[in-house]
Amino acid sequence: MAKIRTRFAPSPTGFVHIGGLRTALYNYLFAKRHAGTFILRIEDTDRTRFVEGATENLIHALEWAGLDPDEGPSNGGDYGPYFQSQRTELYIKYARELLDKGFAYYAFDTPEEIDAMREKARRAGDPPPKYDFNVRMNMRNSLTLSETQVRELLDNDTPFVIRLKIPENRTFQVDDKIRGKVSFSSAQVDDQVLIKSDGYPTYHLANIVDDHLMDITHVIRGEEWLSSVPKHLYLYECFGWQPPVMAHLPLIFNPDKSKMSKRDITSLDDMPAGKVDPDVASYIKKGYEPEALINYIALLGWNPGDGDERQIFSITDLKKEFSLERVNKAAAIFDLKKLDWINAQHISLKDTNELATEIKPQLAEKGIVPESDDYLLKVVELLKTRMQFIDQFVSMGEYFFRDPEQYDPVPVKKRWKDDSVKLILEFIAEISKLEVFDKVGMEQALNSVAERNGAGVGRIIHPIRLAVSGTGVGPGLYDMLKILGRETVIKRLKKGIEDIPKLKQ
Repeated sequence: MAKIRTRFAPSPTGFVHIGGLRTALYNYLFAKRHAGTFILRIEDTDRTRFVEGATENLIHALEWAGLDPDEGPSNGGDYGPYFQSQRTELYIKYARELLDKGFAYYAFDTPEEIDAMREKARRAGDPPPKYDFNVRMNMRNSLTLSETQVRELLDNDTPFVIRLKIPENRTFQVDDKIRGKVSFSSAQVDDQVLIKSDGYPTYHLANIVDDHLMDITHVIRGEEWLSSVPKHLYLYECFGWQPPVMAHLPLIFNPDKSKMSKRDITSLDDMPAGKVDPDVASYIKKGYEPEALINYIALLGWNPGDGDERQIFSITDLKKEFSLERVNKAAAIFDLKKLDWINAQHISLKDTNELATEIKPQLAEKGIVPESDDYLLKVVELLKTRMQFIDQFVSMGEYFFRDPEQYDPVPVKKRWKDDSVKLILEFIAEISKLEVFDKVGMEQALNSVAERNGAGVGRIIHPIRLAVSGTGVGPGLYDMLKILGRETVIKRLKKGIEDIPKLKQ
């Protein structure tokens, strides 16, 4: 069997779509699973839709996601160039071969002539016609004109396109790795333009030529390309080439089951009901972990197997387990809440030292200098299971580095009672006597105060947390107090019992 070679071949016509990133991921995983090669090819021949900077954004998104191509624009390879705009002579050569063999023809129809043909069909009540075997013999092309007329038009630089001559009464069939056997009638297929009037190829010709010349063994792409399969199969047949294995991935829909669109979406924090932003850049900007986004979109169409309930995968796990056989046919629904949960899981599983390194710049921006690296590691280890995004660290844990300057009014109103000062003073007295300031000692001290006063432990825990941290939520109380240290805890408790009662007045 030939070495597996897959490719991600995006067009730089706008933002990087989340579905495009999934296509890149599945191509990458399939290649890596089989010790193959993953290629990035930029299909930039549609100059009317080309967007400046889009290529750089594509490359950046793949680098951010860790999907480094083995061959491509940045690192080259034996099959370059990897920009289609630099390969136009190849496409012209193969288009001429099709012309010479009678599989393609010149078409000189003006836009006005094509519009007139469509309008005539409309007035007759016919469905909108395709430029196919039913129409082509009534149009101005090299099938209806004499050789002399054709030569004269070409010599006079008359604008033309080159079209593929799709045969009548043919059935094209593909054994798709995801969808099984799919058949197409040639009646469904138009005489596709192969070379446009500007001299650039369409996707269909360039795609086939490059996949063949780059020895692509598997074409894994979105379902939207399924309708193009008969044109592609026929092109392979015309050239006498073996088509690659094909696999067409399911679509990704919004929560309301509509097609994902950038329309009316400004950010992930402000989205219309039932919609999700399809722009990968939005997820990078929001601060999602690359591993988490990759983990999530891998599950948008693929599953590890019947009875396997795992949801969290590293890229290493995915490379070992991904298979096209486990990709579904049905469309996937993008669930932002599930992505958030997966992001939190990946943060909690991160190496604490690595996480602390990422967090240090956040602290520096706030003018916070931890007393030591060891202290920072303890705080990170405690909070990393509570963060949904890494940039939440400072807002969640600033009190570990600074005394609280204010107290959350909600727990002040709800949790601070008339006896809170008395209970905290007794707790201070108890922890002051501890030989070792640890969880066991603190818990015994708090239970002792609770029993003595006939109070539930919650009646003491909540006021203590509020006085020490300024907030009503956080990690386990004893873990928090131990990291802060007895001296800091007592200092803050004394300040709290002075300041908080004033807020109740």
